[in-house]
Amino acid sequence: MTDLDLRTSSTPATSPTGTTPLRAKPLRPLEKGLHALRYLMLAIISVVVLLPFAWMVLSSLKRNNEVFTAPITWFPQEWQWHNYLDIWTQADMSTWLMNTIILSVAVTTLQVVTGSFAAYGFSRIRFPGRDILFLVYIGTIAVPWQAYMIPQFKMLSSVGLSDTRLSIILLQAFGAFGVFLMKQFYDTIPEELSESARIDGVSEFGIYWRIMLPLSVPSIAALAIITFTNTWNDYMGPLIYLRSPDLWTIQLGLKTFIGQYNADYSAIMTGSVLSVLPIAIVFVVGQKYFVQGIATSGLKG
Repeated sequence: MTDLDLRTSSTPATSPTGTTPLRAKPLRPLEKGLHALRYLMLAIISVVVLLPFAWMVLSSLKRNNEVFTAPITWFPQEWQWHNYLDIWTQADMSTWLMNTIILSVAVTTLQVVTGSFAAYGFSRIRFPGRDILFLVYIGTIAVPWQAYMIPQFKMLSSVGLSDTRLSIILLQAFGAFGVFLMKQFYDTIPEELSESARIDGVSEFGIYWRIMLPLSVPSIAALAIITFTNTWNDYMGPLIYLRSPDLWTIQLGLKTFIGQYNADYSAIMTGSVLSVLPIAIVFVVGQKYFVQGIATSGLKG
């Protein structure tokens, strides 16, 4: 065999483009064992996290005397599907859910709009004191709401906004976390895109609306899911500002319902499932964008 034959036989096969194809390196037994152990740990954690929710759902379909039994019985003897119909007559669920949906959608929309717009200013527009102002604004996240909720309540009450939905919407329409999340994502977008648009005569609002927003769908989805979840689960805000029963959210309504039916555990579990179900649906639908938005918002381009 000649030297040319030896060189040819030792050279790996190449693709038609002339590049050497990458081949996956086979996993060693130890690596396979570690992968299996990771999946096993994730499966155990998932079961531990989902177990209380599964018990709540199954308990909502039991008779009242079957919810707390010793030993625990996971599945009902007879499935009580009518529990989900009876709760609508026992409680004002339609009003509570409608109020919660209105507040959650309004607050989420406003936070996405204001957060993304302010983040564009901090990320793409240069002005004196920009970095210091951003740090001060983000620093408000560390201030607990309990520190200023009384002055805030007095201020809104003085202008007649107490006991109105508008009070909750105005309180949560702006959020420093949303600005921080969106700015981190905007910083990963190349500046050349904005410069090219400015050369073509596009205004700053046009750059924000036509370039930045379409590219930031994952971060917008992540911010929307987080804001929607926080607003839906908020208890203290509605408790302080919403006193009329026709304005109560699902959290306030369930608290009252539990006080009235403190011994009807199956009805309580049914109401709890109805309060959690919309959040679960929103997260399942948007989990792909949520994970992608959280991951990319922490990167620097």
